[in-house]
Amino acid sequence: MKLRAIVTLAVLAVLLGFFSLWVAQQSYSWMPPEAAAEAKLFDDLFSIFVGLGTFVLLGVTIPILYSLLFHRAGKYDSSDGPPIEGNTTLEVIWTIVPILLVLGLSTASYRTYQKMAIRGPMELVHLHMPQMVEPAYAEPFDDSPQREIRTALETAPIEEIDVTAKQWAWVFHYPDGDVTSTELHLPVDRRIRLSLRSEDVLHGFYVPAFRLKQDIVPNHTIDFEFTPIRTGTYRLRDSMFSGTYFAANQADVVVQPVEDYRQWLADAATQPPTPAYNRAAEEYDRLSEQAVVRGWKSVSPAPAPMVNYAPKQKPSSPPA
Repeated sequence: MKLRAIVTLAVLAVLLGFFSLWVAQQSYSWMPPEAAAEAKLFDDLFSIFVGLGTFVLLGVTIPILYSLLFHRAGKYDSSDGPPIEGNTTLEVIWTIVPILLVLGLSTASYRTYQKMAIRGPMELVHLHMPQMVEPAYAEPFDDSPQREIRTALETAPIEEIDVTAKQWAWVFHYPDGDVTSTELHLPVDRRIRLSLRSEDVLHGFYVPAFRLKQDIVPNHTIDFEFTPIRTGTYRLRDSMFSGTYFAANQADVVVQPVEDYRQWLADAATQPPTPAYNRAAEEYDRLSEQAVVRGWKSVSPAPAPMVNYAPKQKPSSPPA
C-alpha cells in the first residue's frame, strides 16, 4: 500500500512538472513582442518564476482539494482526529526545499539584473563608481552564427542620446547631428546609451516592449544602456506619478534599420526648431477654460519644447 502511494505521488509529480513547464512556455505569449535584448533575459527569468509558481501552487492546492473531497469526516462525526506526531523527515524537507528555491531564484534574478546592465539604487548613490557588469547584446532571431553577430554588436559604436523628462513631455537630443525630437528614434541591433535627466520631479523611463524601467532622479544624470533588436513602433510611458498629467507623458519609440535611422537624422537636421505638440498642455488649457471648481490644483505644464522633429498628427488618444 505504501509503495503504491509513493508511485502514485511520483507519477502525479511528473505530470505536474510537465504541466508547469508547459505553462512556463506559455508565459512568453503574455508579454508584448521582445523588442530588446534585455526583454529576452527578462522573459526567461519570468518563465522560470511562472513554472515554479505553477508547480508550487498546484502542488499545494491539489492535495488540499483531494483531502477535502475524499477524507472528510462523517456528517455526525465530531470526534478528534488520530494523534499524529511530527515527521522529522518531512519537516527537514519542507524547510530545506524553500530555502534552496529562494536562493536559486535570487541568484538567477541577480545574474539577469547584471546582464541587463541596469543601474540600481547603489549606482545612484555612488554615481562616481563605474558599473562593472556585462551588458546584454542582441541575439538574432535567424540561424546566423552567434559568435560573429555578437562580435559585430560589441565592436559597433554606441549610439548616445540625451533624454530630458519634464512635466509633461519627453525631449530627445541626438548629439550626432544636433537634432532634437519628441519621438525617440533608435537604430536596430545597436547598443544605445541614454543620458537620462529630469528638469523637475521624479520620472520613470518605461518601454514595456523593452522590459526596461529606469527612475529618473532630479539633479542626476543617469546613463542607461540597452540594445533594441526588433524594428517597429513602441510606446514610452512615464512610470512614476510625476503630477496631474503624468499619464499623458508618453512618446513613440521608433526602432528602424541603421540606414533609415541615419536618413531620419539627416532629414530632421534640415528642419528648423518649432514648438512641439504637447497633450498635457492641451488638456490643461481645455480644462482651465471650463468654469468648474475641481477642488484641486495642478502644476501648469512646462512650455512646449522646441524640436526639429515631432509627430505630424496630434493623437486623439495615446496608442497602446
